[in-house]
Amino acid sequence: MLVTMTYNVKSLLSLIGFLLFCQSVLAFELETVKVAKDVYALVGETGPRTYENHALNNNVGFIVADQGVILIDSGASPSGAKLIEQSILRVTDKPVKWVVNTGSQDHRWLGNSYFKQKGAEVIALNSTVEEQRKHIETHLDRLKNTIRENAIDVKPVQASRVLKEAKNQLNLGNKQLQVIFPGDSHFPGDGIVWLPGERVVFSGDLVYVDRILGIQSYSPVASWLQAFNKMANLKPLTIIPGHGSVSDMDKAQKQTGDYLAYLITGVKKALDDWSELDETVIALTETADQFKNLQNFDSWHKLNINRTYLQLEAVQ
Repeated sequence: MLVTMTYNVKSLLSLIGFLLFCQSVLAFELETVKVAKDVYALVGETGPRTYENHALNNNVGFIVADQGVILIDSGASPSGAKLIEQSILRVTDKPVKWVVNTGSQDHRWLGNSYFKQKGAEVIALNSTVEEQRKHIETHLDRLKNTIRENAIDVKPVQASRVLKEAKNQLNLGNKQLQVIFPGDSHFPGDGIVWLPGERVVFSGDLVYVDRILGIQSYSPVASWLQAFNKMANLKPLTIIPGHGSVSDMDKAQKQTGDYLAYLITGVKKALDDWSELDETVIALTETADQFKNLQNFDSWHKLNINRTYLQLEAVQ
């Protein structure tokens, strides 16, 4: 009798755990936005990584080719990858043939294992793969704190096809795309995916809209602006940014390009005038009205000025 009761309790706990997992999956859904023929954005939340959103506070997307689906970025975990797959299946039943990683941040590539085990080929720039290796331990630790038990299944799987050129032409059946390294940006080694026929760019974390971009200690701000300008020279009609809603070039320019230029120009002038760091932060916060409507302005803007100042001061 005791054995039976123990078994039933264990079964009940397992069922409860499964139902809680299902509830967490169903509670969050990526927004699917068709941006061109056979090209879709999957838009995540603009807030922080959470347990409920499976660390998908970013955008990914996919292209439907005649031979299968090309997925741009794979999420932060197998559970997040499954959500991405469910979104794809609402559009097409074709299998994911390629996964292209645009960056080294966790939600760009730590879902690779889910799609690889289903037969997908993973593709990335050599520079992206190198940066993934550098940050993997930090990202895994953060995921364990955020998505908890869903991090158990995370297996870092990097690209099996590594692209070594700055500009790479890829064809899958009737679809042509280019994987381009425009220069170091939010993370060094990040790339973009350009669809010349549709004039659509998957920018990865090169572009932020709706929320303010974040300059990390390893984000080379001057190079980031140069990379943005290289992307702008493609003259895209549509940008699927790393974070925020699907955008056009005008919005991306105002909220990413102009913001980077504002930081660099303002800090360079402050350094030329021998202004101290604290003075510079105050001055560039008081004159940043055009950016104050961006989400996370209060928490990120002063830190962005600080890091820009330290970077540019080092090369004065």
